[in-house]
Amino acid sequence: MSLPDKMKAMVTMGHGGLEQMVLHEDWPRPEPAAGEVLIKVAACGLNNTDVNTRSGWYSKTVTDATTGGAFEEVGEDDPTWGGAPITFPRIQGADICGEIVAVGEGVDSTRIGQRVITDGWLRDPTDPENMDKTGYFGSERDGGFAEYATTLAVNAVPINSDLTDAELATFSCSYSTAEGMLTRANVTDKDTVLVPGASGGVGGALVQLAKRRGARVIALASEAKHADVAELGPDAILPRAPENLHAALGDEKITVVADVVGGPYWPHLIDILERGGRYTCSGAIAGPMVEFDLRTFYLRDLTFTGSTVIDPQVMRNLVKYIEAGEIKPALAATYPLEELREAQAAFIAKEHTGNIVVMP
Repeated sequence: MSLPDKMKAMVTMGHGGLEQMVLHEDWPRPEPAAGEVLIKVAACGLNNTDVNTRSGWYSKTVTDATTGGAFEEVGEDDPTWGGAPITFPRIQGADICGEIVAVGEGVDSTRIGQRVITDGWLRDPTDPENMDKTGYFGSERDGGFAEYATTLAVNAVPINSDLTDAELATFSCSYSTAEGMLTRANVTDKDTVLVPGASGGVGGALVQLAKRRGARVIALASEAKHADVAELGPDAILPRAPENLHAALGDEKITVVADVVGGPYWPHLIDILERGGRYTCSGAIAGPMVEFDLRTFYLRDLTFTGSTVIDPQVMRNLVKYIEAGEIKPALAATYPLEELREAQAAFIAKEHTGNIVVMP
């Protein structure tokens, strides 16, 4: 196959607002190094990590909610997932669906032509369980907001599915994040799981994946989105932030809160956990600073788990769930790559349900 030397790419030039994402029509096409593959991108999903990395929200100097805009001050020592400085320019985008069109040294050439989705977690091949030796696709290396991208061969996961490219591009980050949280919290069919922000990409994935485990699921979402959230199969749906959550839950006994929202409503989520309950977290869209009563934590024998670096098998398990039809995509909208700024503005506005995808 004859491949072009240049490609179209949306390149993030530095920390700041949407204006930092710049379209380049003649960006150098990457070449796969040893152990890597070259993917022709068919679709790439949007995620909160794209917004947070661009804006510098991961920096400890930032205490506000995720807004997608520029912050006055960003500490350069810790504005990424891994707590190390990000280098610019950078092509973001973690959730590729595409086709392998070339391979690097040491990769079987029969992989050319495979349809794949990407596992975002970049691991040391000699020490894959070591969390300190991880990076993220579209953060520590260039990602999928472009016509072509390279990644480690092991991170290009073959998939056999009748779903469209755009639908498959909704899974990787959101669903692996959700499955990682549920794995970390050891959710089983004996649990009742409360999911704040159930209309978002991770929230919707949490609903489906917790139901897949046999758990009872209570979703929190704005009432305008209840019909869409109902399609995901929760057992009950409540308003986004009931003033009296205890009363709204009635006889429901919440054993797990799976949260990516945080913010000022957070104490209500902790207060309704049953004794011995678990809180698992992988985000703080509404704000990272919360009011925490240690007495609730220790007197109620609660367990808190943070979840960022997922277990290596999570992504492989997700592909099995997709191929078996056990989980379904929640595709909200597609945009051409040239309109990534508009797509991300829509993503930040949170008026959609599910995931937004760009197509090169």
